[in-house]
Amino acid sequence: MISLVDPQSSGGPPGLVSQIEEIFSPKGLLSKSRNFEYRPQQQQMAVAVARALESGDNLIVEAGTGVGKSLAYLIPSILFAVAARKKAIISTHTINLQEQLFQKDLPMLAQILPVKFHFTMLKGRHNYLCTRRLSKVRQQGEHLFTSPDMQELQRIDEWSQKTDDGSLSDFEIEPAPNVWQQVCSERGLCSARQCGHGSDFVKNGGRPCFYQRARSEMLAADVLVLNHTLFFTLLGGAEEEPKGGVLLKNDFVIFDEAHTVERVASAHIGIGATHAQVRYGLQRLWHPKTRKGLLTVLHSAKGKLVEDALEEAEKFFTAVEQACDKIAQARESGRSARTWAEVRVRHCDLVKDNLTLAIQRVREEVSALIKTVNDKDTAQELAECNRRLEELRAEIAVFLSQGAPGHVYWVERTGKTQRNLALHAAPINVADFLRERLFGTETSVIMTSATLAVAIAADQPKAPRNSPAKAPPLQYFARQVGGEEANLVQAGSPFDYERQMKIFVAGKMPDPREPGYQSSLVHWIEHFVRMTHGKAFVLFTNFKLMLEVGQEMELFFHQLGVECFVQGTGTPRSLMLEKFKTDINSVLFGADSFWQGVDVPGESLSNVIITRLPFAVPDHPLIEARIEAIEARGGNSFMEFSLPEAILKFRQGIGRLIRAKTDTGIVVILDNRIVTKKYGQAFLASVPKCPVEVV
Repeated sequence: MISLVDPQSSGGPPGLVSQIEEIFSPKGLLSKSRNFEYRPQQQQMAVAVARALESGDNLIVEAGTGVGKSLAYLIPSILFAVAARKKAIISTHTINLQEQLFQKDLPMLAQILPVKFHFTMLKGRHNYLCTRRLSKVRQQGEHLFTSPDMQELQRIDEWSQKTDDGSLSDFEIEPAPNVWQQVCSERGLCSARQCGHGSDFVKNGGRPCFYQRARSEMLAADVLVLNHTLFFTLLGGAEEEPKGGVLLKNDFVIFDEAHTVERVASAHIGIGATHAQVRYGLQRLWHPKTRKGLLTVLHSAKGKLVEDALEEAEKFFTAVEQACDKIAQARESGRSARTWAEVRVRHCDLVKDNLTLAIQRVREEVSALIKTVNDKDTAQELAECNRRLEELRAEIAVFLSQGAPGHVYWVERTGKTQRNLALHAAPINVADFLRERLFGTETSVIMTSATLAVAIAADQPKAPRNSPAKAPPLQYFARQVGGEEANLVQAGSPFDYERQMKIFVAGKMPDPREPGYQSSLVHWIEHFVRMTHGKAFVLFTNFKLMLEVGQEMELFFHQLGVECFVQGTGTPRSLMLEKFKTDINSVLFGADSFWQGVDVPGESLSNVIITRLPFAVPDHPLIEARIEAIEARGGNSFMEFSLPEAILKFRQGIGRLIRAKTDTGIVVILDNRIVTKKYGQAFLASVPKCPVEVV
């Protein structure tokens, strides 16, 4: 067992590296498990993690499929966290991996490791019921809600008597969002002092708040599991940096599925104000149609100001949409204005600002009202409304003035009906932020994934000037996330790809712009689907083309007696994947989300068909701005951005095939650029060594 160190010590437990070497050795602690198989790559990764933690270094480690990454970082993290009295924060991208860690790996390690440790899952506070807010809202319900919403409030109250978890995931049918938002935990309204175990609310017979209970578990835990979205939401919203940590004092962070970190960080760092948020923030005070809200609770006659602000918000976002329609039409003449999803805004004052002053007038009246309110809880609700309205007002002002340097600005349509407009601003280069807030902290940050490496030789066409002969494969990823100073390790894979996998390349595929392209695509898909009698993923980069090909091939699949599931035709993604796994001979046509994070071991997936090399179309404002920034400094955007990003996604797609030592199958590439273009060699060099046949 590891001896505990002084809590003030910045170093880790003595001998951690040698202990980890022993645990992962052929006769170590893990070997006592019936299904243990010694993997030198797993031991190599675990030792690299232990060494980084012990020395306080940062680490980027690529470990191929089958290495057993989760145990390779969990075991050294747990031993180090307990001995050094630190917190291990484990962040994943997918819910599947999060659940695997929390429900399988960590409970198993709690049984076998020679230390006692506590672990918990971290959810955003809005997922949890605040019992004190529920109690207060039940008293004021008739002033806040309509009759149907009162019924929903009753349902939440009844559920609160039975739930152990107290979070949204414990509902069979989730409650109406407008009601839940009035009773969930919210910053400024839910604190340990107000509704925790020692609060007056609990002493007077109230039930302890579910969020405060979860927060207590979090503070007591040695290991916290959360997702990237929550991580960067918390990091971007932190008012000050915790000493000796990233999110919490004295923590360290492990990112699994780290290939998604840059994208998720970009989406959650910056500003994002939506019409729905403005509408809700104002209607929480006063809803003109229902005549309900906090102002009704106080019998205040200030509702007219709120109505005016709601009217101005409607005018403002209508004007924004009309301005974006014009930009979209100018960008692509003849295109229907209703089809745009994102529109980049290159100049300040997209529309006249009629909204921020209207919001400010409401805020001033609410501030004056707070001083007259005797009920402390209601005063806090009003103050929280005011705080959120100020955040939205400031974000709208920054968007219109384009006042954040180094940011790209765009408008997005969101929601099921694409009617909710969102104003966005994000840093063009998120690496600067991550370099400071992650890798520049006084603790270890470790990133890992099966696909992080890109090796591009400088003799490719359009190579950047003064580039090295061959950049170390992990340097591209390290630069993208601001981790240039981190230790870089590639642990390889235990799979025998030369035996398990073969690649076929269609060498005579026409260009997609040529008339015969789609019929050739159908021909080759039919050919290779017959070869494996289904059992195939067909991965597309173009959603419209995927639907057209799927429709054209219906008769073929019917005659072959094979079911074909096509993404975007009505079946939810998760259900479609389960059906594919169950029906061994089936075929699945998938676009972007099926290239990564999908695990289908066994015979069900024996064939991965890549219809096109996955170069990103620079139609998203953030990608467009990054390309422009590279070109502006004299760089080559194709070699520095487009090609490495495409290679990483290509490796993710191929990685769907071999998920276990017993898996075998083929990869089919229906894009002849991989053999006709010089850069095609970079794609082939990025995949595990295996037989390649051009047909």
